[in-house]
Amino acid sequence: MNEKTRISPNADPLADIDPAQRQNFDQQKIENAIREIIIAIGEDPDRDGLQDTPARVARAYKEMFAGLYERPEDVLATTFDLNHNELVIVKNIDIFSVCEHHLLPFVGKASVGYIPNN
Repeated sequence: MNEKTRISPNADPLADIDPAQRQNFDQQKIENAIREIIIAIGEDPDRDGLQDTPARVARAYKEMFAGLYERPEDVLATTFDLNHNELVIVKNIDIFSVCEHHLLPFVGKASVGYIPNN
């Protein structure tokens, strides 16, 4: 995350996104589901260490999935108007995402090559 997208723990990561473009994010439904997962693994969701866990997980998901609703031009640090058709290569781009199979976060690096305007 760059400084532009860094948020505080209590901030709404979807607050700056046009509501017309925003998908429904049902925080309460996620909290309920996490509570059920805690019960399903044999834990007590009402014990001291777990009481606020469903809300914390829902807030974390809200932040982790906020990028689904962002436009690249709103988060890219630099863009260029290029009037050529040569290959452009950008290397070592930090990526942060969530595995669709396990819903666990991961980080990595990517390199991209493209020809402008194609």
